[in-house]
Amino acid sequence: MTYLLSLGPALSFALACNLDTLLLAAAVRGRGQHITWIEGLILAAVTTVVTGVSLAVGQTAAALWTLGSAERLGGLVLLAVGLWCLLDALRGTAEPEETPQGNQLWAWCALAAALAVNNAAAGGAAGAAGLDVHWGMGCNFVVTLLTLVLGGKLAGRLRQSWLLPLGGLLLAGLGLWEIWMA
Repeated sequence: MTYLLSLGPALSFALACNLDTLLLAAAVRGRGQHITWIEGLILAAVTTVVTGVSLAVGQTAAALWTLGSAERLGGLVLLAVGLWCLLDALRGTAEPEETPQGNQLWAWCALAAALAVNNAAAGGAAGAAGLDVHWGMGCNFVVTLLTLVLGGKLAGRLRQSWLLPLGGLLLAGLGLWEIWMA
């Protein structure tokens, strides 16, 4: 049962980490293009692997820390990352990733890596805060695919001005949750 309780934080984490993917899919569709299933699977696989590694690194660092307050520190870092993302979005300095022109496999891998870097800091902090690696990776993979589809369907209706701050709020809220639960 406690394993299932990890699903909520993992979904919140995955949603916060994939709002930029939602904007990416909307931008592609807005230009009259679409993301193929292969390109979507590349994006989902690469971001999930990097996210999983960052979660595992965060958990390992927390396990090696003998002070016993690693979960709270991870929650504080997650809160800080969320507030930083929120501040960037409100200042207008946060930008969604640009899509590759054409169907080059390497270009989509590079884009996936760029999206994954955004997840790495949050993943390390969430891992240190105790977010389950398996749930985090599973939710990230599924949510990435869903946001690609949803972003394509909502093209033209999504507003970057509120979507990017929402990601920061979700990460900050998850950080507060982890601090409170630790």
